[in-house]
Amino acid sequence: MTEGAARLRQPSMADVARTAGVSAQTVSRALRGSPNVNPETKRRVLAAVEQVGYRFNSAARALSSGRSHTIGLVLLASGGYYSRSAVTAGVEAAAGEAGYAVNIATIAALDTGLMERALSKLADQGVDGFVIAVPLISVTRKMEEITHDIPTVTLDGSRTADARVLGIDQQEAGRVATQHLLDLGHRQVWHISGPDEWIEARQRRQGWQECLAAAGIEAPPVLEGDWSPDSGHRQGQIIAMIPEVTAVFVASDEMAFGVIRALRERGRSVPEDVSIVSVDDIALAAYCAPPLTTVRQDFYRYGAAAVELLLRGDDAEVDASVATASLSVRASTAAPRSL
Repeated sequence: MTEGAARLRQPSMADVARTAGVSAQTVSRALRGSPNVNPETKRRVLAAVEQVGYRFNSAARALSSGRSHTIGLVLLASGGYYSRSAVTAGVEAAAGEAGYAVNIATIAALDTGLMERALSKLADQGVDGFVIAVPLISVTRKMEEITHDIPTVTLDGSRTADARVLGIDQQEAGRVATQHLLDLGHRQVWHISGPDEWIEARQRRQGWQECLAAAGIEAPPVLEGDWSPDSGHRQGQIIAMIPEVTAVFVASDEMAFGVIRALRERGRSVPEDVSIVSVDDIALAAYCAPPLTTVRQDFYRYGAAAVELLLRGDDAEVDASVATASLSVRASTAAPRSL
């Protein structure tokens, strides 16, 4: 970098950290007024801010008030268009009503390194809280450290020790869906799950297994998809070739669309030959053919409720209906033909 370019470049948090002899994370904590930064370290950080001219950064501007009035939202790029956009809309609406802006970090894959970088980026921007809508199963020490200092709400996602968790009980969703099919008279329920690295997929599968076990039914082999209609179509072709299958619990609406198409292509009708129930209740679920029976998840309300939890503190209570696993019964399920 030339000398002229160096003069034009805005001082960064890394510059402050080098000058103060601390980590960038410590600088972020000091600028947010974290109680975990000792007074001498904070003094060095503030002196470094003045020395390198970092005062115009958003985090430094928040020094006078102790708040940046921004919320950090972490999303997964492949998390499903509808759920991702609905969560974002809910977060932005609730944040806007409270006078907050939203900074978004999107990660490309379920990877703890990517999550660490996303959280660090948002922390460096001085956000007052995190909403994490990424379903990582494992949590790293660095993720714990970052969310220890910044209030965090997760939407059925990465659980850190200090985070509040919001969303329906995914095991209960699996049980509700499976029990609906058993109550209709089906003697066995097959399952097409989401990817095993997703915590929601594991929990829905567990709910399905528990429900069958309680009824004295041995669970059949699990077929795994990737949340896409295409993967549902592939697994649906397998289901269509097993004549004794009369009921399937599919882990998401979008996969269920693919399953229904595969069954029809193989000459099996829904729900006359095979009943289908899924999870999500996205807008298209009521308009597919036949309309889909599914466990409802209100992603918009989750996003808005997450912001309310962040702003109201640890003692805040959430409307219980937000976290209730409710079944929207439509035309994709029916009693088996033999009844």
